[in-house]
Amino acid sequence: YGDHGGAIGYLVGQENRGLEYMFIMMNSARYAVGMQGIAIAERAYQHAVAYAKERVQSRPVDGSINTSAPIVHHPDVKRMLMTMRAYTEGCRAMSSVAAAAYDAAHHHPDADARKQNQAFYEFMVPLVKGYSTEMSLEVASLGVQVHGGMGFIEETGAAQYYRDAKILTIYEGTTAIQANDLVGRKTARDGGQTAKAIAAQIEKTEAELGKSDNPAAAAVLKRLKAARVAFVEVVDFVAGQTKASPNAVFAGSVPYLMLAGNLVAGWQLARSLIIAQDLASRSFDTDFMLAKIATARFYAEHILNKVPGIRDSIVDGAESVTALALDAF
Repeated sequence: YGDHGGAIGYLVGQENRGLEYMFIMMNSARYAVGMQGIAIAERAYQHAVAYAKERVQSRPVDGSINTSAPIVHHPDVKRMLMTMRAYTEGCRAMSSVAAAAYDAAHHHPDADARKQNQAFYEFMVPLVKGYSTEMSLEVASLGVQVHGGMGFIEETGAAQYYRDAKILTIYEGTTAIQANDLVGRKTARDGGQTAKAIAAQIEKTEAELGKSDNPAAAAVLKRLKAARVAFVEVVDFVAGQTKASPNAVFAGSVPYLMLAGNLVAGWQLARSLIIAQDLASRSFDTDFMLAKIATARFYAEHILNKVPGIRDSIVDGAESVTALALDAF
């Protein structure tokens, strides 16, 4: 192995830029792992829907059917399936907009546009990798729950999605490593400017939602605005305190990643709602568009609405993270 001479090393690229080159590969791999999470979540969702439509148990609570019915009729099963669907669609939309930014960063004719898209894509990578893989765990777990005891055994295959999803939060950088990247390189380094530029784009989407008289648009607008405000407050905290109080900031690094991923996924679903409303009004693939609108509203009311609470744990909750003495663990 060259311990006694004879081994030759070759410099690839410029000296002292190896880590920079390595991260080109790492960012690609991290994005790909995020896509793995979305793929597993989608398959777990499909599997759960199929089972829920054939598994017969109990009469619906509203009395709409006088005999035992497939469990898809039960409100809590619908809640689980909608959660699975909304998470998956939100992360798929987030990853798609990140991919579009990557393409624009490399091929847009305007140099400033390329620079802006590169910054946006780099901010998105830890979200796609971190949020989408953590999401896949939640979705796969719900898939097992929909199956009940049958989901816990090997016969249905639901448990395998859960097992397969776990490694995604670990390899190519754990969720905590993605969060450290988001805090250090993507937020603190530029004083939160990239993050706030994204918030400004979200505010434009809010303005578009405000033009609609559809109740779904109003519901999404309410939650999206609250989530954006909470996000900006967290960005200010991270950018302003990383050097002065690093333990306080990094105590909330993973929650910050989850908050940002939640917001961006919800933002993309809000954009899809705007487009779906327009197409549905023109009778274009109406059922599909109405499903998009319903999914976006569900995400806002059941997932995006958690963002302000996460903000509180990040900005106000660091002391309780570090309060316990080490020998008390």
